[in-house]
Amino acid sequence: MGLFDELKNAAGSLLSGQGATSPVAGSVLDQLGQGGGLSGLVQTLQQKGLGDVVGSWVGTGKNLPISPQQVQQALGGQVQQLAAQHGLSPDAVSQTLLQILPGLVDHLTPGGQAPSGQALEQGLAALRSKLGI
Repeated sequence: MGLFDELKNAAGSLLSGQGATSPVAGSVLDQLGQGGGLSGLVQTLQQKGLGDVVGSWVGTGKNLPISPQQVQQALGGQVQQLAAQHGLSPDAVSQTLLQILPGLVDHLTPGGQAPSGQALEQGLAALRSKLGI
């Protein structure tokens, strides 16, 4: 099973029956595609004391996990926005993010380097296609 399948299955099993996996994942991909989105996410997590965690996602080694509390602390505003946008609780959105963010960032930073411009757009488009969103 490839990374795309793992991402889809992890998010799908977490929110099975709620029909919100694709919209939440799609919204996250949309945000990452906006100006400075991926770099901004990495920078925000670093500033909130999660440099080691996000560094493992960007790097080529094993991805460290992130807890729901860390997601809420670092991305509280975005979590609230996604929850309101998709009619979910902030806890459900946090659970989804902790499942998909490590793999997303890892996939979008091949070789430990964050892409920009067209390379980022192509990577996001490929993820949307694979996830069916």
